[in-house]
Amino acid sequence: MADFTGKVVIVTGAGTGIGAATARRLAADGASVVLAGRRADKLTELAGSLPADRVLVHATDVTKEADCNALVDATIARFHQLDVLVNNAGTAAFGPFEKTEITEYQHIMRTNLDGVIYCIRAALPHLLKTTGNIVNVSSASGLGGDWGLSYYNASKGAVTNLTRALALEFGNRGVRVNAVNPSLTLTDMSAGISGNAELMAKFTDRIPLGRPADPAEIGDAIVFLASHDARFITGVNLPVDGGVNASNGQPRFG
Repeated sequence: MADFTGKVVIVTGAGTGIGAATARRLAADGASVVLAGRRADKLTELAGSLPADRVLVHATDVTKEADCNALVDATIARFHQLDVLVNNAGTAAFGPFEKTEITEYQHIMRTNLDGVIYCIRAALPHLLKTTGNIVNVSSASGLGGDWGLSYYNASKGAVTNLTRALALEFGNRGVRVNAVNPSLTLTDMSAGISGNAELMAKFTDRIPLGRPADPAEIGDAIVFLASHDARFITGVNLPVDGGVNASNGQPRFG
């Protein structure tokens, strides 16, 4: 286990899925955890299972810059420092490019990209003080294209390259910036896939390990990148994908 004793971590999109799993792991490793998300009921439910003196719930819509600023302000007011920012909040929409409403595109970009930028801008002055780090949750869809996910690809591709650019810019000031790039993970957002047996079979056929990820498996990778053990790692987009990235895209033979 990593040692986060005395460290303060913000996790966005913390109410369910990868965010909740990451928050649980961080709390178990000694961190004080700030749970951010739009669904206060889910955040409060999760907080009830964590040490009361090391948890803060803050309802946050990352598409709003003022909310992101307020989130960081509340963190500092409660815990007086910030060591790690985990940008996990995200959304997706499936469908052909020309048939997906522009409002869907705008919502995806505001959540997946603008929200990351807003949170980083708010957190950065405090991370510079603690020589902390940032872990963005990008996607396998941020490393290559998908059918029917063009707007999601655009948003996650931007997060992938933003991660690299900020690692270059802030490395010599002591702040590391990394990302994880999961493939199919069993979360609320992927319920439309996991609930469809035919579609699941197609996905698992493309995953060498033969199954989707559990959120805790992505959370463990996030915690590693945020930890002292990863102190010489920055600018990395880490595929946590069961081997999907190992393929050149050709069909399975034999």
